[in-house]
Amino acid sequence: MSVLTSAKNGLSAKAALDFLSLSGFTREEFQDTFKTNVKTIENYVSNAAKLDASLSEKLLKSFSLFEKGIEIFGTAKAFHLWLNTPSYGLGNQVPFDLMDTITGISLIEEELIRIEYGDLA
Repeated sequence: MSVLTSAKNGLSAKAALDFLSLSGFTREEFQDTFKTNVKTIENYVSNAAKLDASLSEKLLKSFSLFEKGIEIFGTAKAFHLWLNTPSYGLGNQVPFDLMDTITGISLIEEELIRIEYGDLA
């Protein structure tokens, strides 16, 4: 419920820049994934504006995903590398390519749980 409430209230635009920094995404990767321009986010930060509920939810889910990924792979860099490598458990799709939707993020989370517990088949 706290994710839903936070998303509905809108995150501070700075959260998007924090995610960009944490994730190791390039600006282009961030823009492709979140369907927004980094320059727009920077303008929101200067105006102390909040993000809309949809982008806030996707960011919250992505922060959670990266927390799990770093826990499993040890570093954000190692997790980012895995995100850009085809995954057998995801039908040999590149996990990063799925991150542009909430459903895709959920599928990646499920794959991380399988990896965590050694269920690679």
